[in-house]
Amino acid sequence: MLTIHAAPLVLPVGAAAVAEGAVAVDGDRIAAIGPYEDVVAAHPAARVRRWPGLLTPGLRQDRARELLTRCYHPDPREADELGELPLWGEAFERLAATMDTARRAGSVRRGLQRMLRHGTTHVVGPFGADEPGLRTALSRSGLVQVQVQVQGRPVQVSGPPGDGPPDLDPFAGGGDLAATAHGPLTVGGRADLAVFDVADEAALRAGGARLCVATVLAGRLVHRAR
Repeated sequence: MLTIHAAPLVLPVGAAAVAEGAVAVDGDRIAAIGPYEDVVAAHPAARVRRWPGLLTPGLRQDRARELLTRCYHPDPREADELGELPLWGEAFERLAATMDTARRAGSVRRGLQRMLRHGTTHVVGPFGADEPGLRTALSRSGLVQVQVQVQGRPVQVSGPPGDGPPDLDPFAGGGDLAATAHGPLTVGGRADLAVFDVADEAALRAGGARLCVATVLAGRLVHRAR
């Protein structure tokens, strides 16, 4: 079914912002981007989802491998004991010494789910062939694995020493939307979108990706906060 995602402000990245804009999605592809009235007129039979705030491309998580292999994502039932934030460093190492395969797998699944809740649609690899469980979980999540290239060669991005623990918020590294989005929204491109309950990009960078209210992955609504 054709779906129109409408928001007070659409930031396609690489093109002009669209006030009272909309993105039409047909299957896993973007069929149109433009003012809401124009998109609806062109697709009158489409289902319409109206969102608050800002609609952008999905985000790219550069430190995904650390978040999935060097952090523990507590189960909500463990919140009283372990809190709700990813455990890193010595706290992770203490847990890792006694963790079985099932508990590790549960942490990976929760980590992936929490990335989606932060508007992430792309994760930077590579992820090794010696980690079949991780690769399987990533494949099932639908998140797109990408590689950053330097001089034509893929490199692992995990943050320089001293950066501290990896953060589920892709904006934690200080980049703007153009540097943090997976790429621009384009007609014919894959429909990977994120929606944030903020007024503009400045408010998004100030508040962070925790303000995500919806994530669309290949045209599918995979996270909805309201």
